[in-house]
Amino acid sequence: MRVKICGITQPKQSVAIANLGATALGFICVPTSPRYVTSQQIRAAVAQLPENIDKIGVFANTSISEISQIVMDSGLTGVQLHGDESPEFCSLLRQSLPNVEILKAFRVRSLEHLAQASNYTEYIDTLLLDAYHPQQLGGTGQTLDWQMLEQFKPSCPWLLAGGLTPDNVVTALNQVKPDGIDLSSGVEIKPGDKDLNKVALLFEKLGKWES
Repeated sequence: MRVKICGITQPKQSVAIANLGATALGFICVPTSPRYVTSQQIRAAVAQLPENIDKIGVFANTSISEISQIVMDSGLTGVQLHGDESPEFCSLLRQSLPNVEILKAFRVRSLEHLAQASNYTEYIDTLLLDAYHPQQLGGTGQTLDWQMLEQFKPSCPWLLAGGLTPDNVVTALNQVKPDGIDLSSGVEIKPGDKDLNKVALLFEKLGKWES
């Protein structure tokens, strides 16, 4: 099970979270976000991480040239698109960054909206399903309608996000079958400041569930 902890802002926490069991860390490259970090901050946070930890930058409606520059400057291994990017945009980004994982996030409103995800699977590596919020792009703490996702089987791997916490993660995973999960506000003290006790509890719960 792939586990991504998103909205990392502190180098010490990035290392601690990786040591607790995270397989991917997410860094917010959207300047309006309370969890925003610069390329320099990302570089500091990933410098001491093991090679096998995925380092994913989260972008929203950012140009391909800017994304490519930030990836080069900061040592990211993945790009998560959280805005209104089209399948064509994803295809062009893939050409620009052939060796970088591309994730496309969907803030799911309805089954019809979910159906649009299939337009992207040929151009990306991974889908991420998040809860819809009219003002916020992510980290809202709102959960998705898990029932809506019970039959969701796209042609590429996908991550479940949206309001997951150590308390509800097992319930979610018993209902839907994602390839991984993504948590942000569910393991935080405040935006960008992770609660390492909650992160530890998350991996404890996942360990029991997997065994």
